[in-house]
Amino acid sequence: MTDKKQAKDCADMLQAIAEPNRIRIIECLRGGSKNVTQLAKELGVEIVNVSHHLGVLRTAGLVQDEKNGRFVVYSLHPKIFNNDSAKATHLDLGWCRIEIPHN
Repeated sequence: MTDKKQAKDCADMLQAIAEPNRIRIIECLRGGSKNVTQLAKELGVEIVNVSHHLGVLRTAGLVQDEKNGRFVVYSLHPKIFNNDSAKATHLDLGWCRIEIPHN
């Protein structure tokens, strides 16, 4: 049986993903690191909303951030997201694994 901590960690990550704009942010970051302005432009979403969603994804451990000059650059966390092939990316959430096909 799954222990409580592992179950909670997995549930927290699934909850963080369970929002359409967060799914779209993850999809954008699959192509490489981007700052909030780049993501907002690519998604057609207000910068403040993108910042909020990135905060949720970062708190859940799905994205990481790095200061680059006056910008913060976001990327998918390499311990969670694995490119197994040219066809798909896998999210390893500990208890479960999610496959995201490349379009």
